[in-house]
Amino acid sequence: MEQSEPKHKRRVRYSGTHPKTFQEKYKELQPEKYEETLSKVIQKGNTPAGMHRPICVNEIMEILKIKPGDIGLDATLGYGGHTMVMLNHLENKGHLYCIDADPIELPKTKERLEKLGYGPEILAVQNLNFSQIDQVLNKEEKFDFVLADLGVSSMQIDNPERGFSFKQDGPLDLRMNPTVGLTAAQRLRSMKEDEIVGMLVENADEPHADLIAREIVQELRKGQKIETTKQLQKVIADALKALPIRDKEEEIKKACQRSFQALRIDVNREYDVLFEFLEKLPTVLSKGGRVAILSFHSGEDRLVKKSFQYFYRLGEYSSIAPEFIRPSFEEQNSNSRSRSAKLRWAIRA
Repeated sequence: MEQSEPKHKRRVRYSGTHPKTFQEKYKELQPEKYEETLSKVIQKGNTPAGMHRPICVNEIMEILKIKPGDIGLDATLGYGGHTMVMLNHLENKGHLYCIDADPIELPKTKERLEKLGYGPEILAVQNLNFSQIDQVLNKEEKFDFVLADLGVSSMQIDNPERGFSFKQDGPLDLRMNPTVGLTAAQRLRSMKEDEIVGMLVENADEPHADLIAREIVQELRKGQKIETTKQLQKVIADALKALPIRDKEEEIKKACQRSFQALRIDVNREYDVLFEFLEKLPTVLSKGGRVAILSFHSGEDRLVKKSFQYFYRLGEYSSIAPEFIRPSFEEQNSNSRSRSAKLRWAIRA
């Protein structure tokens, strides 16, 4: 008896003009095909699904002063927005090295850049954490400029399969490299209550750390699962159910944002790898070499500031940013994800 061929399934299309789930936003996920849709999303001050809009581009280019023939490093490739601008400044002379810890997004970005004509003669892409910057060049070679954008890319935030956001349900993962280390769900199960409190305070200044940690531990002891983003969101909401009604909704949202940030920093050892990066940075810069670093929360910015000041006092840097630089008012209005960004720079002595 012949088997009937499986029926062809049409792609799920969203009804109306405002798709909600990541999968329904197929137009935004195909920028080469639906430019008009992307333009409308950006005009509203949003970032299209699966994309990332580079922040402080003009300010960064002013700092790095890239010239044709320079050797540079994009230490956090991401979607490649900053990368393309830096490549344009090189004018096909010199070389740009790009690294990223994310093995899922990196090959996609590499393919996009290759289609734009940026081949191995001008561009080299490697799957490395930015704490490994000393492994990119030979020891006798140095970089003329380095950029590190410490933010989580929009492609990672928007994709529910990565678990970086509670807007949609997905596995509670939060790893930049999903092939290495514990997931956020596994990490929570391994921690004691006081450890969770410490993580929430240190990584996100969470004012409700005690209540949230207690609720997490109690749920796990009862055998309840906290393995998805929505499950963790519910636990946080339950922990804060006694808050005044007029403040509750907004405060729970903020507590979720802070808690997810704290977990992400912990799972990816973000402070540790940033410290390693900052320690190695002077050793990979040429004389007069410039570095620009974009951070997105106070803990990161504090580390960058202290490191720059320390090496400036040692004479390793000839000049450092006296204060951090904020995105322009216009950029903050047109791209809401830029509002927390802080930019600092240093020049190698």
